[in-house]
Amino acid sequence: MPRNKKINGESRREEILKTLKESQNPITGSELARQTNVSRQVIVSDITLLKARDEPILATSQGYLFMPAGPQTKISRTIVCRHTPEQSETEMMIIVEAGALIKNVSIEHPVYGDLTASMMLSSKEEVQSFLKKISDTDASFLSELTGGIHLHEIVADQEETIQRIEDRLFKEGILIRD
Repeated sequence: MPRNKKINGESRREEILKTLKESQNPITGSELARQTNVSRQVIVSDITLLKARDEPILATSQGYLFMPAGPQTKISRTIVCRHTPEQSETEMMIIVEAGALIKNVSIEHPVYGDLTASMMLSSKEEVQSFLKKISDTDASFLSELTGGIHLHEIVADQEETIQRIEDRLFKEGILIRD
């Protein structure tokens, strides 16, 4: 729904929220900016204001998602991993090919403390897109700040799926077990 004129303030935030609620897929800040005829930076500010109102908006590497709380029917587990940047694709593909979601990545930084970044990757295509963004921007993986040690929260439909993922990551030398 491109517009010829800007949508101001509260009306724009209501439209952003409506658009996010209606979408099953992430929507980029650039797309929201195009739809409301404002800059991407204005969208970033609007999203911040909406989050301050406790709207469950999640920023992912693919765009923004509306994530309302609902009944928890999935299994979530935090796993501890250690690997080189070159092994990142192997790690992520093991998780998504088994049918799980990589919800986030966390590290314990010596100065900043716990740092967590949303990932929301659940398919090979999303992993490839994420890795392309890392490459295209010459960005570093968070795990590079901690010698490869990091945590992932992964989500699956069944406990058995998570167990298979852990076993495979352990076999690859990626998962750290107690």
